[in-house]
Amino acid sequence: MDSPIEVNDDGVKVNPEIMENEKFYHCVFKEKVILVFKDHQEFLNCFEIEEKEIVEQIKSSKDEDVHSILESYIEKEKLKKQ
Repeated sequence: MDSPIEVNDDGVKVNPEIMENEKFYHCVFKEKVILVFKDHQEFLNCFEIEEKEIVEQIKSSKDEDVHSILESYIEKEKLKKQ
């Protein structure tokens, strides 16, 4: 496994040893966006997004656009802490 996150028929495999701290990694698995994040204490955080609109946007976007798609979604849904 040379990538921090890989997808195959069996599921999502995460290799936290090669992940950078404070960086989001993503993949699409079974019509869900999986976000994986290793924080500064090296705790692994995983999130699933099932919203079809977001999943489709991420599936059809370039990797560098994913962050802005997620930021727009957070802003729209008012999910950001005040």
